[in-house]
Amino acid sequence: MTTEPTAGDTAPAEPPAIRTETGEFNGIGSGVAWRAWLPDGAARGVIVLVHGVAEHSGRYTHVGQRLVAAGFAVYALDHIGHGKSAGGKANIGSMEGAADNVAAMLAIASREQPDVPRFVVAHSMGSLITLYLATRAPIDVAGVVLSAPPLDIPVGNPVQRMLAPVLSRFTPNLGVLKLDSSQISRDPAVVAAYDNDPLVYRGMLPARTGAEMLNATNTVKQRLARLTVPLLVLHGTADSIAAPSSSDLIERGAGSKDLTVIRYEGLYHEVFNEPEQQKVLDDVVGWLEAHLTEP
Repeated sequence: MTTEPTAGDTAPAEPPAIRTETGEFNGIGSGVAWRAWLPDGAARGVIVLVHGVAEHSGRYTHVGQRLVAAGFAVYALDHIGHGKSAGGKANIGSMEGAADNVAAMLAIASREQPDVPRFVVAHSMGSLITLYLATRAPIDVAGVVLSAPPLDIPVGNPVQRMLAPVLSRFTPNLGVLKLDSSQISRDPAVVAAYDNDPLVYRGMLPARTGAEMLNATNTVKQRLARLTVPLLVLHGTADSIAAPSSSDLIERGAGSKDLTVIRYEGLYHEVFNEPEQQKVLDDVVGWLEAHLTEP
């Protein structure tokens, strides 16, 4: 694990300094790289941040910094096949393994920051992995924030969906689908940065990842009643990658008695990277602060 101080003066709300740490653990499938954004003093709570498909945790630096400014310690892993973690490009291996690795990151974060409330903040495929984890067995957290949960995925035609399990078994790394980067954000600078980021995979998503995600959506839908943790769901109404109806499914089917869904009119897939991102992050921070006393 390495630690380095970084200036924290990029926004007035940030503390005088934000510490960053990086490390690696032996995850399910291969080595898993992680990074953390940490406050100088004691943390009010600890958050595990879970990124989406084909991207990496480094794209959430501004999210981590905003959460640190509110007094939280933030830890984020790169999924297998993503970012600085090992594995085939954008190939998560299995949904079970991806969920286990999130649980391992949560355990590491808890050891580093003991005796404070724990949260998970996740986006897109990261939301699906978190849903899979939280409905597989109860998880000990004070709350979960889901951005653009992809329970209803409008991409891919019926033939691709039918062939996904076969391709996953026999040609797991075969590219089957490419994400349209123009649909992640209405901010051209965000799209350009995404397209030119060497740690973002811009090839065709592998069959294994596609099949694992499709299977997981079916599994999670059947297990939604088991989702009992306090829950905040965020979705842009113009999301063409993870249909907004996904959040409708959660709102109707989740077993949580503490459930808030915020729909942002006209926003695209990455609500943390839209021009209205400060409003979105303020909503997240407000919800987290309201749940700091939750068991």
